[in-house]
Amino acid sequence: MADRSLRGMRIGANSLESDEGVEFAPRFQAHYDCPDGHTIILPFSAEADVPPVWECRCGKEALLRDATRPEPKATKPPRTHWDMLLERRTVSELEDLLAERLELLRAGKLRRSA
Repeated sequence: MADRSLRGMRIGANSLESDEGVEFAPRFQAHYDCPDGHTIILPFSAEADVPPVWECRCGKEALLRDATRPEPKATKPPRTHWDMLLERRTVSELEDLLAERLELLRAGKLRRSA
């Protein structure tokens, strides 16, 4: 079987294509400055829309050089459990329900949960 095995190049070792006649897309380097003094240099296509803010390796937001910081997007405040409860019941309904449950608990008809 060894004498019948195929011989050739290893997979992924070398490419048979050359770089002759290949023209790369025009690029430029965007420089981002972090508040901690880090500088990030990223290559972008000349046709790309460059974002004004990029996340730095330290986790802070780096701003594109010579750019203004964009206005933060308006977001809704997160809904709490209380907000969702008030969507289903009114405060007076909740007070009535609490009084009813406390009465059952004091009469010994409910078990206390830990």
